[in-house]
Parts: sequence; structure tokens; C-alpha cells
Amino acid sequence: MTLRAIQLFFPSVAKAMKTANALQKVSLHMTAARRLEYGWWAYMLGERTTPRLKPSSKIISVDANLASGKGALAQKLANKLGMLYMPEADTFYLDKMSGNKEPLPVDFNGMCSLEKFYTNPKATDGNAYRLRVWMYNMRLLQYSDAVEHLLTTGQGVILERSPFSDMVFLDAMFKQGYIRKECVQHYNEIKHNSICEFLPPHLVIYVDIPIEEVQKNLLQSGKSYLQNVPLAYLKSIEDSYKKSFLPEISEKSELLVYDATQAQDIERVAEDIEYLKFEKGPWLEQDDVTYHHMRMLVEDKDKVATLTHIPKFLPEITIGAHDYHDKYYAFRSLPGKKYSQGYNADIGDKYIWLK
Repeated sequence: MTLRAIQLFFPSVAKAMKTANALQKVSLHMTAARRLEYGWWAYMLGERTTPRLKPSSKIISVDANLASGKGALAQKLANKLGMLYMPEADTFYLDKMSGNKEPLPVDFNGMCSLEKFYTNPKATDGNAYRLRVWMYNMRLLQYSDAVEHLLTTGQGVILERSPFSDMVFLDAMFKQGYIRKECVQHYNEIKHNSICEFLPPHLVIYVDIPIEEVQKNLLQSGKSYLQNVPLAYLKSIEDSYKKSFLPEISEKSELLVYDATQAQDIERVAEDIEYLKFEKGPWLEQDDVTYHHMRMLVEDKDKVATLTHIPKFLPEITIGAHDYHDKYYAFRSLPGKKYSQGYNADIGDKYIWLK
């Protein structure tokens, strides 16, 4: 008997996502005047999204190869335009948004390791594909956070990459022989079932840097596991961006492309964005009714997470029932994880009987 590891990726998904959702409502998305959770009653009583949307109410994704300076560009641009900057999601994104003081062990974070992938990309235990599918899940959750913030506050959001561009890494992994064809088929299936629920970014900014310079930046990063990233892998990422992702996304999102020098000129990039008319893409077709359904989805993190749950056997992401049982109860035994947030006396929760 086997159970999919994707189920273990969210060992207590309802609990973890509700906790994350509650925390995000206060720290990321909610103002003092809007602390109650949005829902059907709010809509029936007159809560509408369009009145708070402004010309700057956009989702912008900054994309590039590894070590291309996209983070610096995204952060400076967010400061310039008065938008919310959301750093690239990592394998511990769920922990951070759930309020954990320290990242939980990898057993509760996709059972994968970024460091292991770069040091041994062809590891026979399936780490490469577990990492890819886990990162897609994290990007999907982060994107739902970005959409929720946009629709709740009207403030635009700038991201580093998105679930729409995550496929460039899948393509590169497959071309380099790091994952099997069956993994690609599984990934395409979960993406097909989940990405259709979201609108693409209003704008994608791509920073085009020669792969030789990318490799040089990786060597200078100081991270030991990035010292030997193959040039062929970086080339495959670049090819997937230019041959697949950028042509496809340009049909429904605005697209700006810069080289490394141009990307450092924040004033120019900001000016180019101001000149865009944003006259294409599915965002133009939205109204208060569709925004309502969109908000209902993105604030339900449990539902967002389960969009990628497909009952399919795949050795890379499948574990035995006994292993699942052990890991599940190991998670439950962690401090503050036995019950829902606010009900765990072991971490100092008080007045539990009043809740």
C-alpha cells in the first residue's frame, strides 16, 4: 500500500493553511478597518473589490536565470512604485507564513533539499522531482497570497518568479536527465489542474544575462552548493525561458525585457511600466462578481493546496503507509502542532477554555 508524498508535504494541511491564512490576514493583507475574514456575507452586505483598485493595482513578476539580480530589481522597483515586494518563495515558505519561529525539518517540507539537488542532481531517491513539485506548490501558495493582497488592499505586488514560469526549471531538469518523462507528465497534469484557477501576472519583466555571467555570479555567491552548477543546465533554463515561457506569457501579459545594465536603471524601468497601457489579458474581463470568487479561492489556502493533489502513483513522490503514519505523528508531536492555533498549552496558549 502506498500514499502519495504530496499528501505528506502538507501533513496537517487544513490546520497549517488555516493558521497561515489567519496570520497573513493580519500581517500581510489586512488593515485596521478590514480585519474580518472576507466571505459571502461580506459580499452580500456590499463589500466590493473594484472601488479600491488603482492603476498601480498590478501583479508584476520579475523573472531571470539563477543569480541574475532579479531580487534587487524587484525590491527597488517595489519601493519606487509603492508596491508590496514578495521575495522568491523557497522550500520553507509554508513555515514562514505559518508563523514558525524556525523552519521545520525537511520531512515536513516536501522531503526535498535544494542543496542536495545542486550537489547531486541525479540522486536516485527522486529528490530532484520532489523539489520541483514542492517548489511549484510553494509558488502557487505565494501567488495566492499576492492575489489576495492585491484584491484586499488594492496595493500592487512584485514577485520573483511565479507558478506560471516554474516550468522552465522542469524543462531544464528533464533535458539534463535529472527527472524522468513520467515526472514531466505528472507535473503537467497538476499544473493543468491548478494554474487555470489563477490569472497570470499583469506584467512579466525578464532580465536577460549571458549564462557565462550567471555561472560567474554563482561562483561568487559564497554558497558551496552553487559552485558546480553545470553550464548546460543554465543554458537549458535560458532556452526554456526564451523559446517557451516568454512567447506564451506575452500573449496574455505585458512583457518587458532588459539586459543586466538596463535592469539596474530603476528610473527607466519604472518609466517603461508607466507607459504600458495594459490593454490585453484576462484581467480586463474581470468585475466584482469574478473578483468575489477569486477572493474566496485565494483566501482558502487549504483549497489552493489541494488543487495539486492527484491520486497517481509515482515512485519519486510516493511513500509507504507506515512511513506516512510515522511522519504524520512525528509532525503532530512538535511543539504547538497537536491542536489548532491557540489551543496548545505546550507553547503557552492560555484561556483555551474560552476559545
